[in-house]
Formats: sequence, structure tokens, C-alpha cells
Amino acid sequence: MSDHAPRELVVKDVVKETGDAHSLVFEGSPMPYKPGQFLTLRIPSDREPTARCYSLSSSPDVDDLLKVTVKRTVDGYGSNWVCDNITPGTTVEVLPPAGHFTPRDLGADLLLFAGGSGITPVISIIKSALKRGRGTLALVYANRDEASVIFGLELAELSRTHPDRLVVHHWLESVQGLPSSVQLAELVRPYVDGRESFICGPGPYMEAVNVALRDLGVPRPLVHIEKFVSLSGTTWGAPVEVVDDGGPTSTVHVELDGDAKELTWPQQSKLLDLLLAKGLDAPYSCRQGDCSACACKLLEGEVTMIKNNVLEQQDLDEGWILACQSLPLSDVVKVSYDA
Repeated sequence: MSDHAPRELVVKDVVKETGDAHSLVFEGSPMPYKPGQFLTLRIPSDREPTARCYSLSSSPDVDDLLKVTVKRTVDGYGSNWVCDNITPGTTVEVLPPAGHFTPRDLGADLLLFAGGSGITPVISIIKSALKRGRGTLALVYANRDEASVIFGLELAELSRTHPDRLVVHHWLESVQGLPSSVQLAELVRPYVDGRESFICGPGPYMEAVNVALRDLGVPRPLVHIEKFVSLSGTTWGAPVEVVDDGGPTSTVHVELDGDAKELTWPQQSKLLDLLLAKGLDAPYSCRQGDCSACACKLLEGEVTMIKNNVLEQQDLDEGWILACQSLPLSDVVKVSYDA
């Protein structure tokens, strides 16, 4: 089986974390993954199969089983279907773990921000960092009210067992109102000491955090944002479309899983489609520019992306591109999935 091909997982347990958030625990040995990554689940539909990305709340360094946590959203087809229909014994088709919302160094000091279900990838990072590293971690976790806090008991236990390494600041809208950038800046000022920051949550919260960090002078390369956009279609069975009409081509050098390939790249074809058509086991999920599963690093040359809903300007400045949306602009392009 391809490392990046869909596979079936059986749900071992369903944990009701809050009134509107469920965790799915899967049977069997977990696939390799990094803290902060996500799974893409196939969701049945009367029209066509669709897909949704849900972060892993388990840690590869602590937990024996894979776990994703899903919170209902208003009119959210995927989240409501998961919470209403999945029970122990349900078989779910998934794509392998993907995403780049993971620290370069789990031993470093980290500043973490989560809003609502944005705690899901963040707690995975926290558990791995506490297990593998020796750095200090500060978390600002915003929720509507106390009943909305996901993993409240687990965070309390982690704080109790690591009092010198983990500080958790809870922000409850019902008590304190919505957090402003000024309030957030004052709260985290003691922790802005060159450490990386990771942000996941609702758009307004992430924007407030961004402004706070900017006002505190945190360099943009130290700020990492996890952003999900509802996928508008299916990733399963979508055709590979390589347009080779005799028109202009480029040469692409690809580093993937330790191997290097050189391919002729028709300039009207997307990079991911080319790689899949040539039999390369390139990672992907949505194929619509709405997630980061297919992201690779542009080492040489120039490309244009048809659509990009997830990569921030800093990601682009660092050379990250979405293979599923990239067309070549230069005669020679070099990309790496191993960078």
C-alpha cells in the first residue's frame, strides 16, 4: 500500500469531551505522525463522498492509539455527521497524517495559543514537548465558558505534574469577555523571549493573537498558524489531470522520501497531478488549496499557485507551496518534501 493512500481505521472508543466535542480513538498501531498534524476523514454524503480534516489530539510520544477530536460547528455537515453517527466499531476511511503545524525543536521553549477546538493540535504538541524536551511551555486557552473547555482535566493534570514547565492561562468569554489584542499582549509579555508561537482557533481569536505578537515585536518567522477551510469536495477518486498537449514544458527536480527524481513538467499541469501520474507517492488531502497536506518547499525556480487558502505570507516567504495548485513559471524547478 502507498504510504499516502487512503486506509480504513476502526473506532475503538468515542469519548464525549464536552457537550459538543467528541474524540475518536482508533484501534491498532498508529501510523507514523508528528505532534500537531491532522487526519483527513471521508464523510458519507447523498451527493458525493466528501472529506474533512481533523487534528490529532493524541501524541506520538505518549499515546499508544491515534485520536482525533471533533467539535460540532453550526451547519457543519462533517462535524455533525461524525458526532451523530460514529460509534465504537465504526470503520472510517482516512488519509494518513499530514500538516506542518509542528515545532522544529520539541525541546525548545514554546508559546501556545488555542481557542475552542483549536486546543486539539496544541495538546498533542504539549504532550510531546513535555515528554521529549526540557523547555518551558505557556498556553493561553480561550473558550466561551467553563463547559466549553476541552481537555480541561488533562491540562490540569499536566500542569500539576510539570509545574515548573507548563503554565496554562484560561480565558473564558463568559467571565472576561472576548480577548483583545492589548489584553493578550499584556498576558503573554513575560513569555515573549525568542520562543516560537503556535496559534490555532477561530479566525477573530487568531487575528487578535497575531496583532498582539506583532505589537510585542515577535518576528513573523517565529509565529505559526494552523488554519482549516471547509473542503468543498472529495479527495477520493478525483481524477489525475496531466495536460500534455505538446505545449511548453519545464523540468522539475523532486526530493521525496529520500529519493530524487527529474521529470518533464507540462506547464498547464498541476505539480501534484504530475507526481501522482508518474507513480510518486506524494502526500495530499483536499487537492483544492484548502489544507497544507501537499505542501512542499520550493528550492529553486518559480511557480504560481491557482488557489491558496492556508499558507500565510511567512510560509510563502520561506518557500512553501501547495503542490496541488502549483504551475511552473520557470524552465527549471526544484522542490523538496524532505526539507
